[in-house]
Formats: sequence, structure tokens, C-alpha cells
Amino acid sequence: MLVLVAPGQGSQTPGFLTEWLELPGAADRVAAWSDAIGLDLAHYGTKADADEIRDTAVAQPLLVAAGLLSASALGDIAPGAVAGHSVGEITAAALSGVLDDAAALSLVRKRGLAMADAAAITETGMAALLGGDPEVTVPHLEKLGLTPANINGGGQIVAAGTMEQIAALEADKPEGVRRVVPLKVAGAFHTHHMGPAVETLAEAAKALAPADPKVAYVSNKDGRAVASGAEVLERLVGQVANPVRWDLCMETFKEFGVTALLELCPGGTLTGLAKRALPGVKTLALKTPADLDAARELVAEHAA
Repeated sequence: MLVLVAPGQGSQTPGFLTEWLELPGAADRVAAWSDAIGLDLAHYGTKADADEIRDTAVAQPLLVAAGLLSASALGDIAPGAVAGHSVGEITAAALSGVLDDAAALSLVRKRGLAMADAAAITETGMAALLGGDPEVTVPHLEKLGLTPANINGGGQIVAAGTMEQIAALEADKPEGVRRVVPLKVAGAFHTHHMGPAVETLAEAAKALAPADPKVAYVSNKDGRAVASGAEVLERLVGQVANPVRWDLCMETFKEFGVTALLELCPGGTLTGLAKRALPGVKTLALKTPADLDAARELVAEHAA
């Protein structure tokens, strides 16, 4: 059984879309998406520097476009399940048939803008904790007023809150945590600080007509497979202010009997987590079109 996964914000790097745009029809497809959402995806994916693509309003639609483009390059495949980390859930919603590509790009554009606006209200940030036991770390974060915004499995937790709270965490690490590494992100995503963005997305969602997923859609709210398109959309709206439970998604992959995990462009992060948490499961990250042949072999061996 194959699970197709889409990475979240922070996985983008300068120029990562360049080689994908050389595939037949890719440039025209991305140009049409760019016109539809009012953002030059080709420019940001090929010529922009790291600071430009760190902008939440840019990074999020760029990542969804990259995921959809790399998935289409694989051809007509039949994964047993799909899932996404943070904004990657919108990619997964399109891959499962809940939203069409145009609706997914429209929603993620509004999501990125709304989260950027919410992040501008208060100076907030995120930090990755290296090492430690979640049962010790999570209560410590809550004591400091921080949110465990990403619980990724394998002991990896990302904390989020005000910059003062992040500084307090650096000075007072949980027992067992070796390092606290501030992340270069624009705000405290997946916390109550994103409340204003939830309101904006809820309004945007009213214009969408979601279909029920054609393959199992594993939600990172709680790792549960969601069968209703309306519920998927509801979760996409609320997700911006809720912690990402990728650890629970991987538990569900185990329960499903997943034998292979394929991470869409710009792959790497989720593959690394799977190697630690899903021993015996074959993994592959689609980083460039040079990975497509190996990905097709994986699909042929493990997809339905």
C-alpha cells in the first residue's frame, strides 16, 4: 500500500521549481495558476531568493503548486491514502478529489495572505526542540505559555508562541532537550495566534463545493481518515489554529499497513520522519524530475 504525502512550509528552497517547469506543459499550467491567483509562481519558484519565498503569502501557494505539478508528472496513480503536513493538507485535498486544482490554489492563496496578516498582529515565532521526551516536553511548553504546534513523531516537536516565550524556552529547556532552534518563519502557526485567519478562511470556504475523497484522506488534526469532503474542508479551515499531529498520521499509516511512502516536491522532511518512525516502509522524496523514474517504480510495486 502506497501513501502519497505533501510537505509543509519551510521545505521550499530557492530555485526548486526550475527543473519541474521544463517538463512538457508544466510552464503553461503554472502560468494559468499564476494568473488565477494573482501571484507569479514561476518567478518565485525559479528566481526569488530565500527571504522572498519565506513570505507566508508566497510560500504556501508555491508549495501547493509544486506538489500538484510533481504529482501530475507521475501520471495516473492510485495511492491507498494521502496526507499533508500543514499547508500540504490542501495539496492532499486536491489529490484525493475533495477540491479541484483551481479551488485548491485559490484557497491556499487566501490562506497564505490571511496567516501573514494574523502573524503581523503580534511578534511571534516557532522553534524546533532537538531531543527530549514528549511526555516531559509538552507540559513544560504549556507551563511557559507555548503551544506544541507540530508533534512530528520520533521525539520531534516544534513550539510556537510570542518571541518572549521562545526566549524563555531557550533559557529554560525541558529536561532531555539538547537544543532549541528558532525557525525562520513569520509567526506562530497552528496556535491561537492564527484565530483571525480561521475567520477569513471560513468565509472563503463558503464558496467551495467539496467532493468526498476518492482515496483515504488522513487528517493531521488527529490522524483520523476523513470520508466526508465537507469535513475535510472544515478541518482545513480550523487547521491553521490547531497543532499538527503528524505523529498520529504515521500511526494511522501503520494501521493501514502502508508499505511505501512517496513525498511530493519539495520532498525530504516527511521522508526523514518516516525513516525513523516507520521502519520497514520504503520511502522516496520527489525533489527533482530526476527522481521520477524511481518514483514510478515505487508506485508500480506498491500502489493499487
